[in-house]
Amino acid sequence: MGAAHSHEDLEICESDEEEYEEYEEGREQQEQEEDEFVDSRDDTFATSSSRLRPKPPPSSSLDDVESKLRALKLKYPSTTPHPSTQNSIKLFRYINGNTPKAKWITAEKSTSYSFVKTGDDDDEEDEDDDKNRDSEKEWWVLKVGRGKIRSKVSDEMQLKAYRDQRRVDFVSKGVWALRFSTVEDFSAFVSSYNNCLFENNHGVELNDVNKAKIFGKDFIGWANPEAADDSMWEDADDILLNSPQSAATPVRDTQDLTEAFEEATSEGIHSLALGALDNSFLVGSSGIQVFKNMRQGIQGKGVCVNFEGGYGGVHTAPKKALLMRAETNMLLMSPMSQNRGIHQLDIETGKVISEWKFEKDGVDISMSDITNDGKGAQLDPSASTFLGLDNNRLCRWDMRDRYGMVQDLASANAPVLSWQQGHQFCRGTNFQCFASTGDGSIVVGSLDGKIRLYSSNTMRQAKTAFPGLGAPVTHVDATYDGKWIVGTTDTYLIVICTLFTDKAGKTKTGFEGRMGNKIAAPRLLKLRPLDAHLAGSNNKFRNAQFSWVTEDGKQERHVVATVGKFSVIWNFQQVKNGSHECYHDQEGLKKCYCYKIVLRNESIVDSRFMNDNFAVSGSPEAPLVIATPMKVSSFSLSSKR
Repeated sequence: MGAAHSHEDLEICESDEEEYEEYEEGREQQEQEEDEFVDSRDDTFATSSSRLRPKPPPSSSLDDVESKLRALKLKYPSTTPHPSTQNSIKLFRYINGNTPKAKWITAEKSTSYSFVKTGDDDDEEDEDDDKNRDSEKEWWVLKVGRGKIRSKVSDEMQLKAYRDQRRVDFVSKGVWALRFSTVEDFSAFVSSYNNCLFENNHGVELNDVNKAKIFGKDFIGWANPEAADDSMWEDADDILLNSPQSAATPVRDTQDLTEAFEEATSEGIHSLALGALDNSFLVGSSGIQVFKNMRQGIQGKGVCVNFEGGYGGVHTAPKKALLMRAETNMLLMSPMSQNRGIHQLDIETGKVISEWKFEKDGVDISMSDITNDGKGAQLDPSASTFLGLDNNRLCRWDMRDRYGMVQDLASANAPVLSWQQGHQFCRGTNFQCFASTGDGSIVVGSLDGKIRLYSSNTMRQAKTAFPGLGAPVTHVDATYDGKWIVGTTDTYLIVICTLFTDKAGKTKTGFEGRMGNKIAAPRLLKLRPLDAHLAGSNNKFRNAQFSWVTEDGKQERHVVATVGKFSVIWNFQQVKNGSHECYHDQEGLKKCYCYKIVLRNESIVDSRFMNDNFAVSGSPEAPLVIATPMKVSSFSLSSKR
C-alpha cells in the first residue's frame, strides 16, 4: 500500500534519440493532433506529428518547401546554432509512468537551456498572449531544447536537484531531467532557477535588500537557511528521541501500512469528522453515517442520521462539521446564506435543534470557517464556545446568552451567538484557515502566505508572524504542545518550529512571546516530480495534519496530507532529524522527500489519523482513515527493523 521510493530515482541511462522519437510518435497516434511540447513558431524542429497531419496544399514559398523537408527529417545541417558550451546539457524524459516499463529515455543528446522573461520572448508568444501581455505580469520562463520545453519558473515545476548526479528533475507536461557536464554547470543552473523563482514569487529581484524587505530582519534565516539557527530543531530532536514514547519507534525503523477495513458508503461523502470516543462520522449531502471507532480503524454501524426539517433544516452538504459537547453534538456550517449561521445537530436524536446566527452589534456577519477552542475541546461535555474565522475577523463565539439566560430555541427568530472575544482587522489580513493547540492558542494562515500565532488570551495582535514564501496557505495545523506548525500550500508543506529562548534563558513557543531574531528556518515537505505528475491534474496538497494527540506528554509522530488520489505520509521524526539523508547536498531550505503513498481509485476527500488512544501495542501510530466520495478505508501502521 505504501511506497517509500519512486521509479524516478532509477539511474538515468543513455539511450538513442530515435527511441524518444518512436515514443513521441506512438503517443501522438493515441492523442490526435497533440503537439504540446513544441512551440508552433519555432521552425527549427518538427516532431513526428508533422507526418500525421493532412498534406497541406501546394505552395511555392520557400518556407513551405523547407517545412516539408523538415517533416521528412532529412539529414542536412540545421540552421540552429550549436548549443553553447556554457549551457550544454543532455535532456531526458521519463516515460510509461509508474509501470514496470517505466524508464528514462534520451530526448536530446546535446542541447541548451535559457531563462527568459515573457516580455523579452516575443517570438515565442501566440496572438492571445500578445493581446494580453500589457495587462499581465511578466514571468521568467525556462526554455530547453529545440522547442520541447517552455515552462514558467514556479513551484508547480516541483524541481528536484541531485548534486551527486549533476542532474535536475522537474515537471512540465511530463517528467524531464537535465544532466550537466560539470558540477559548476549544475550549480549555475540551480542558482539561476532560484533567482527566477524568487522574482516570480515575490515580484522583485533576488538580492539582500529585497530579502530583508520581504522576510524582515528577524527572519533572514528563512532567506539564507545556511545562516539560520537550527539548534531548536536539534534540541527538540534530542528531547524527543530520548523520551519513553519514542523508544518503540526509532528513526531507523521502517513502517508498513496494512489495510484493515474498507467499506462502501451509501452516498457521496463531503467531509470526515473523527471522534476520540466511541464514534466517528462521515458527512454527506443528506445525512451523517455513523462509524464505530476500533483499534484497527473505523467500521460502519449501519446507522445514518438524516437531516430533518426544523429551524430552516439543512438543504445542502455542510462544508464543515465540528464535534462538540463530548461528541454528542455537531455544528454544521452550510455554504448557504453566505455562511452567516450554523446548524446545531443533536447526534443522539438525529435532529437539528437550532440554527444559530453570526451577529455582532446587531449586524449579521459572515464566517468562512469554525474550529474547536483546543485540540481536545470536543471531549468537554459542557463546552459552549468555539472559534470563528473570516477574511479580516478572528473571534470566539459563545452559545450561552450574554446575560446568563437560556435562549429560547423554539422562538420564531434564530438564536444569536454571542461574540465573546475577538478582533475585526481594518486592513486586509486575508485569513484563509486556522487551528488551535492544546491550551487554546491559535495559528492562522493567510492568502499572502503569512502564518500568525495568537495566544489564548488575546486575538488583537499576533505574538509572532512568520513571513510567506510566495504561496497562499490553504490549511494549517499545530501540535498539541504548540511547538510545531504545518502549513499547506498547493505545491509543498511548510513545517515551522515555534521554539525560542527568551532573554531570561527560558524556552518558550512563539504563541507565548515574540521570538526575536533566533528563529529556525522552516523545512519543506515535497513530492518528487514523478509523484507530483502521477497525482493527476488535481495534484494540489490539501489538509496537511499532524497525527492526533489530546494529552500532555505525548508526541505527534506523522504528518499526512491529501494530493488528488494520493494520501501522503511523512515520518515526523525523520523530518526533524537534521542529519536525515534527504537533506544531504541540498541548497536553500531543507526539503524532505521521504514519504509513503496510499493510492485510492478516486480523489480523496480527507485522510486523518485517529486519536492516539486507539494506537495498538507495537504500532507507532493510531490507524489512518481515508475517505473518498464512495468508500472509507482504515490502515494500520506497523514497525519493522
